[in-house]
Amino acid sequence: MRRDIFSDDHELLRDQFRRFAQKEIEPKIAEWNTKGMSDRGTWRRMGEEGFLGACAPEAYGGAGADFLFDAVVMEELAWIRAHALMASLHSDICMPYLILYGNEEQKQKYVPGAIAGEILLGLAMTEPGAGSDLAGIQTSALRDGDDYVLNGSKTFISNGQIGDLFIVVAKTDPDADPPHRGISLFLVEAETPGFVRGRKLDKLGLHGQDTSELFLQDCRVPAANLLGQEGRGFRILMQQLQQERLCIAVGAMASCRRALHDTLEYVKQRHAFGRPIAAFQNTQFKLAELATEVEVGQAFVDKLLVAHTRGDEIVSEVSMAKWWTTDLQKRLTGECLQLHGGYGFMTEYPISTDYADAVVQSIYAGSNEIMKVIIARRLGLE
Repeated sequence: MRRDIFSDDHELLRDQFRRFAQKEIEPKIAEWNTKGMSDRGTWRRMGEEGFLGACAPEAYGGAGADFLFDAVVMEELAWIRAHALMASLHSDICMPYLILYGNEEQKQKYVPGAIAGEILLGLAMTEPGAGSDLAGIQTSALRDGDDYVLNGSKTFISNGQIGDLFIVVAKTDPDADPPHRGISLFLVEAETPGFVRGRKLDKLGLHGQDTSELFLQDCRVPAANLLGQEGRGFRILMQQLQQERLCIAVGAMASCRRALHDTLEYVKQRHAFGRPIAAFQNTQFKLAELATEVEVGQAFVDKLLVAHTRGDEIVSEVSMAKWWTTDLQKRLTGECLQLHGGYGFMTEYPISTDYADAVVQSIYAGSNEIMKVIIARRLGLE
């Protein structure tokens, strides 16, 4: 069924990006998954072709386009399983912090390079003892003259090894009441003394993604690198989570579509008891159910894409989409793997990596349990 939320210009970009991806991304995916990291050359090529920061203002090198252009790139990357390229993190999660809350000097310094794929961005939020509970972070940022001195540790940080600039969440007022009022954001360049890259973490899935520990050890950052106002970090983070969670839902639905597509092809070709697996009613019913759920989920996500692009406040709805689509992704990949039988357990079949990659979707960007808490509170159920 045609998805009418995309204009001809959006579909033209999709065609252009598909050609680019077939030539310059797909041949590298296996190497990235083995190495645990993408390469900087591909990021630069993405920037040269205008696939990073299409939504960014033209004044800084962007196209001034709408969010749907970036959604197209997200979908196409998920379709080819290029999870190593954290384009949505770079362009749609981190870059908006700079554009919306950075001062003019910060924007001129960092945004053009980010759009060009020369400055890779990361968000250092999660800590060993604080995930969904942002108010519980322990990283400190104490003012010392014209600088802030940062100390603390971060974990599960995407682009941790390859990134150049990190938005670091830290406490500038440890005695604030409530605690979230003491949180601020800082722009920390990876070459800053005291910024230490820790281990590249070994994960169950998403093997091509660069996920790392980071440490701040008397890391001295100029006061000019404060992003927004001191003590306003928590509010800024909350304002940007709508787009982050929508990005997760967009990728989840594209991954569901790919896993379902490949499984449909497999069951038509694989024979058992003298006939294709697709001929068995159990197979037909299971895939019919999954195909229906994919269409339902896509319709909801498309509705939210339109609303978000229009500028609507849809925090409850994106929370619904985040938990529902990622739960669907986990369940769908499990059912599709089952239909592959023993071959589904073999890594030579992509469904095995789809299954492993799906697990974290319900955990990061706010666990699905947190999504339900948000929804319940907005229903007046506190």
